[in-house]
Amino acid sequence: MKQAFARLRPLLALGALALATAAAQAQDYPARPVRIIAPFPAGSGPDANAREIAAELTQVLGQSFFVENRPGASNIIGTEAAAKAPADGYSLYIGTTSSLSVVPHLYAKLPFNAERDFAPISLMGVLNTGLIATPSLPAKDARALIAELKAKPDSVTVATAGIGSYSHLSGVWFNEAAGVKTNLVPYNSNSPYTDLIAGQVQLMFDGLPAAAGNIRAGKLKLLAITGKSRHPSFPEVPTFAEAGLPEYAPIAWQGLLAPAGTPQPILDKLSAAMKKACESKVLAEKWRSYGGELRCNSPAEFSAFIETDRAMWGKVIRQAKVKLD
Repeated sequence: MKQAFARLRPLLALGALALATAAAQAQDYPARPVRIIAPFPAGSGPDANAREIAAELTQVLGQSFFVENRPGASNIIGTEAAAKAPADGYSLYIGTTSSLSVVPHLYAKLPFNAERDFAPISLMGVLNTGLIATPSLPAKDARALIAELKAKPDSVTVATAGIGSYSHLSGVWFNEAAGVKTNLVPYNSNSPYTDLIAGQVQLMFDGLPAAAGNIRAGKLKLLAITGKSRHPSFPEVPTFAEAGLPEYAPIAWQGLLAPAGTPQPILDKLSAAMKKACESKVLAEKWRSYGGELRCNSPAEFSAFIETDRAMWGKVIRQAKVKLD
């Protein structure tokens, strides 16, 4: 017994030393600027959200947090870069519905493992999905639209951001849930909103930041929105549940993660900083104004959230029989 303990003693000492080193690193963290890898283009809606949270973290932790945009290939380029970044707390990552819940089901081979290569820190916020329509569409809400589509299948054209995109899969899910047929048209490079406003396409499923201004200006209209209850920024708009689709629940989310292996004390410090950042009333009002909710949580809660969301989208994608490789 004594001999066994003697053999274990060096290992225990090394473990204690590693814990002490990690704790010391966390105490001094961050000692230099921290980059946040964003897998989407500069100037996009998610990029604006990322920069807002970076500014809050800069204020909370007293060190510069800056966004590095690495867009392309359905978020794969930036996600791979983040997965392979040093796990020292100085390279973080903005994960999204598309990159961590959708893409893993669309491609058989990826240069990263969405489940194992990242350490969740905190959710940033969620954006409810809207059924956005051109004003000339006769239907006043989703219930009326469903009735129209059941009477005249394929009579409405739905713009999407491309095959396998969030908007495309949300449209596929709607068709399945409502038992209707629509004509899904992919826009692979150009934004469909100009055509939607002009009436060349009739509908789009999307998060509301890109459409909120035009909805308020009367250039677009909102037929339904996801959520358990009506959104305070759009109280006159019924939920999909009110239209008879209680299980239809796509939401777009963003969250902060680190490469797997980042020391736990650093993750805990970042989690606490995110909680503090989410106390910003200004930031919370911004998310509310475009149909969202600023929402931070613990690493364990965020991990469970991603797991549930990934399983939900996996079911949708399998039903839609969509594969991109």
